[in-house]
Amino acid sequence: MSEPQPGRPGFGQRLRAALDAYGPLCVGIDPHEALLHAWGVDASAAGVREFGLRTVEAAAGRVGVVKPQVAFFERFGAAGFAVLEEVMAAARAAGLLVIADAKRGDIGTTMDGYAAAWLAPGAPLECDALTLSPYLGTDSLHAAFSMATAHEKGVFVLAATSNPEASTLQRARVDDEGESVAESVAHDVAARNIGAPGSLGPIGLVVGATVDRRAYGLSDIVLAGTPILAPGFGAQGAEPGDLQRLFGYVASQVVASESRSILAAGSAGDAALARRVEERAALYGASQSGTVRSGTVR
Repeated sequence: MSEPQPGRPGFGQRLRAALDAYGPLCVGIDPHEALLHAWGVDASAAGVREFGLRTVEAAAGRVGVVKPQVAFFERFGAAGFAVLEEVMAAARAAGLLVIADAKRGDIGTTMDGYAAAWLAPGAPLECDALTLSPYLGTDSLHAAFSMATAHEKGVFVLAATSNPEASTLQRARVDDEGESVAESVAHDVAARNIGAPGSLGPIGLVVGATVDRRAYGLSDIVLAGTPILAPGFGAQGAEPGDLQRLFGYVASQVVASESRSILAAGSAGDAALARRVEERAALYGASQSGTVRSGTVR
């Protein structure tokens, strides 16, 4: 794996700082059509731009992480990708860590291209971290792992996702010792985090808050030191008060992603959206009125 650049904190360190400063809440930027209509904006690239930038403004200074869902931008073609570039750049300029939820995964030079597109410094789609699919083999993601390590970026690899139809694949056994697909992925990720500075490595996992992670073989020991992106909070059913029960010893490593539970408030205006972000953050015990830290955690 490539050596990290000196002088800048790695992704795991910056994520740790964001979690310590603002708590675990991550605001999803999911401009699907129903929400666009509810907000009174067009279902177009221009409408998605307004939606995305307003969400960034509501999140900045209230949480440390945002997660744009790439598909909702991609549906508008070149114009949608241009908007995504603008929204991610605005979020990073506001001091937010940006996780691009693109779930990329491929082999060889194609994976090289995906890694360069999302993780190379100065790339139009540059983000702080990228979601990845390991189902062509975790080793097929080597280019993204190397790019992330070399440039203080991060990735989150799908392990135990919140959609029920994934359980048959992710809980399938890969050997006679009973290790599941999800556990095998987690072990591969843990090995790549060995030697990373700080308490969290740059290579994380996606573990849904609505699944029984232990049934997938994802014990506290397996997940130790690994950043965890946990969709499923809010509208999907898990609540902030469930965080400790669901993740136990590794709860402090969790990025708790919420989208609709927050974004629905945008139909009442920007002030209502900002209040909803603050309210949801407070439920995680992270809101400290009047003491939000200034500056960037990127």
